[in-house]
Amino acid sequence: MYQFEAERSPRSAGINYFLAASVFLLTGLGLVTLYSSSYAFASRFYDNGLYFMTGQLWAGGIGIVLFFAASRVDLEILRKLIKPLVIFAVILCVLTFVPGIGDARNGASRWIKLPGGKTFQPSELVKFVLPLYLAHIFDKKRDRLDEFSAAILPPVLVTALFFIIIYLQNNFSTAVFIAGNALFIFFLAGVKLRYFFSAIVMLLPLSGLLILTREHRLRRLISFIKPEWEPHGAGYQVGASIRTIVQGGFWGKGLGQGTRKIASVPEVHSDFIFCSFAEEAGFLGVILFFVLFGVFACLGYRGAARTTMYRKLLAYGLLTMILSQAMLNIAVVSGSLPTTGLPLPFFSAAGSSLAITLLMAGLIVNICRDGPEYQLQDLPYAGIRGGAHVR
Repeated sequence: MYQFEAERSPRSAGINYFLAASVFLLTGLGLVTLYSSSYAFASRFYDNGLYFMTGQLWAGGIGIVLFFAASRVDLEILRKLIKPLVIFAVILCVLTFVPGIGDARNGASRWIKLPGGKTFQPSELVKFVLPLYLAHIFDKKRDRLDEFSAAILPPVLVTALFFIIIYLQNNFSTAVFIAGNALFIFFLAGVKLRYFFSAIVMLLPLSGLLILTREHRLRRLISFIKPEWEPHGAGYQVGASIRTIVQGGFWGKGLGQGTRKIASVPEVHSDFIFCSFAEEAGFLGVILFFVLFGVFACLGYRGAARTTMYRKLLAYGLLTMILSQAMLNIAVVSGSLPTTGLPLPFFSAAGSSLAITLLMAGLIVNICRDGPEYQLQDLPYAGIRGGAHVR
């Protein structure tokens, strides 16, 4: 159905240093913000102000190694490892339910235990593995997208499998987030819109049922619709976050000078770290935050737009996974969406998230290397369809 022809220029490939720099600046800014936002909490509850920073630095070190490895790996070799990677991710997700291996907290089984008292959240690995698989399968079967059983059903089943396992871990928001990003790759690949309409008809009632079956999800939804319903309960965290952001004003209070992080905002070092950053950096700091993410997005999408369908789908999928998670987190922290459990990429105290985000960023840098120029013909949707020579 779709044809692709690629012509490499004699120009030698080289790393996009501005893209890589945006990743390192975001990582550095995230570490500084975490130190400031977590020190008081860690001192009070763990008798060690560097408790969260130590774990984050370990994860960041591993992530940097993964970043450089991913930025240099031969993508065709990586492509041959997709099936083992999918199986490995499924096994890790299932291990969260195994007593002695899984680490259950507050009714959720999302982590597996690692040596040294550390943990790993396998659903973060899924954010990397699933786009890798979908890009491969849709590129491989791009001429058979009209055949549901051959080209559409396998990726649907793999996506559904990850959704079900992560949902059973009591991680509904991550399950929905991963499935939504998977649908974005389905769309970019050129899957017929009738399949999306069918999916919407089935998923909307199911999503409503899943929300209603858990009290905390229902309370969060009601608190979002009607904040005054439970101002000191389900709505307290978001209300405190909004007040903290407002406190930052235009200039901010200065690094380490924020006061509301001390006791006012629950999980201020984790999912709600952005409000602490906004209080100390102010409006100008928030602008810098969006500029860095904007540079990362623009350079990433622009670099991926001139490559093969497989690489394009993979880069777009990984970029959208990182960027949409950041935007959703900020929407929650600012009260624009109901509360979810998604960390802020590069910032939140979530070692698994930081390491995997850096891995994904390294692969994006790999795909966006300066050098190859391609002739694109008849590729579907959103910048993938085209016939002009891209320079």
